[in-house]
Amino acid sequence: MKPDVIVVGAGAAGIFAAWRAASLGANVVLLEKTARIGTKILISGGGKCNICHDGPIETVLAPFRQNEARFIRPSVYRFPSTQIVPLLTDRGIEVYTRPDGRIFPVHQTAKDVVAVLKRLLDEVAVQVYFNSPVEELIVVNEKIAGVRIGHAESQIRQGAASGSQYGAKALLSDALNITDDHRTIAVDELMADRIIVCAGGSSYPNSGTTGDGWKWMRTLRHSIVKTRAALSPIYLVDPQVGWSGVALRDIVLKGKAGKEVARWTGDLLFTHLGVSGPCVLGVSRLVAEALETSPVRLEVDLRPNTNEETLTEYFLKEDPKITISKFLQEFLPDSLIAPFTDDCQVDPLTPFGQLDRKARHRLVTQIKSWFIGDVRHVPVEKGEVVAGGVSLDEVDPKTMESKLVSGLYLCGEVLDIAGPVGGYNLQAAFATGFVAGESAASS
Repeated sequence: MKPDVIVVGAGAAGIFAAWRAASLGANVVLLEKTARIGTKILISGGGKCNICHDGPIETVLAPFRQNEARFIRPSVYRFPSTQIVPLLTDRGIEVYTRPDGRIFPVHQTAKDVVAVLKRLLDEVAVQVYFNSPVEELIVVNEKIAGVRIGHAESQIRQGAASGSQYGAKALLSDALNITDDHRTIAVDELMADRIIVCAGGSSYPNSGTTGDGWKWMRTLRHSIVKTRAALSPIYLVDPQVGWSGVALRDIVLKGKAGKEVARWTGDLLFTHLGVSGPCVLGVSRLVAEALETSPVRLEVDLRPNTNEETLTEYFLKEDPKITISKFLQEFLPDSLIAPFTDDCQVDPLTPFGQLDRKARHRLVTQIKSWFIGDVRHVPVEKGEVVAGGVSLDEVDPKTMESKLVSGLYLCGEVLDIAGPVGGYNLQAAFATGFVAGESAASS
């Protein structure tokens, strides 16, 4: 058996690479090391699946780092959200777009999205083999020739990773129990002139992403940009365990290493190890980078749309009989009012009319910059994606083909691409996978 195209890894990029290549008439084999496709899609967006991001393409590219945006631009233009979404809606997924541009299913979940992606593969007769881990790429005279395949026992069943931004422990456990067609390939080597590697990064290793692609690429002389956490929870030096499960809404989280190194607007969730939630994911990459050279502290702005001067004026006009505790209920959970007022040395039962100038100043300052902890660690393995990977300089952005090995295509998280929270990373994976599949089949 010698297929036209072998796709390694049945995640977001691999699914679309295989589908696109097969839709152009190629005989495609998709090899997956675990027992199902799309495991990380199943846990994306807290199981809701933030499919992609709406809006003009340049707006979609803007949040990526400049070199990353430049690299994925041809792919995102070639396969934009206006083409991605109809593939799902035509097969029964109803979607809606949030005001911030994030596209989600209306009633269905990530499981339904993955089920539709499986249908896409079936429609174009992609041969999917599970529990079939690739161990090595075969290269002859700087041209891809095939893969060597291991014989996996039931993979990735040691249990889900713990402590995550959206309770992904339970979500991943559910994903591991989803039954797929467990057809396993029965050969030790499979030869093909075109191979697409979509082996993912190294976040959530229990989902199957254990950095295999980077190991293979190093042996082929590809440069690997240092990998770091991205879209990850943050662990604190002294986490407030009693606050676990408590959330702050519509705040600005700031990371400071002497100067401010990161900020993000959104919701924050306290965990038993630190903090998580959308705004934590938003700052995690920059915080991880800063932590390599200096300590980082986290502060919260509870009134991001009001400056200190306006807050001070507001306090002076407030009903003098209103207590500090009553006022703080507008934007702090009751359980955090006491520790908040303790930090700024103000009695929560004090009426506004009895606050002296210094106490008022402490209250205003802390509302704008409440210290919630020093960063201990930003765990790579808990992130939705990983920053770093195969250097973008060594891959053709118009085709996704390696510049070092003919017939080898790279896409998805194996590359040095990591967008912000908001559907950007799935969109980049879908688009680069689509172009890789199209290029491999067309070649």
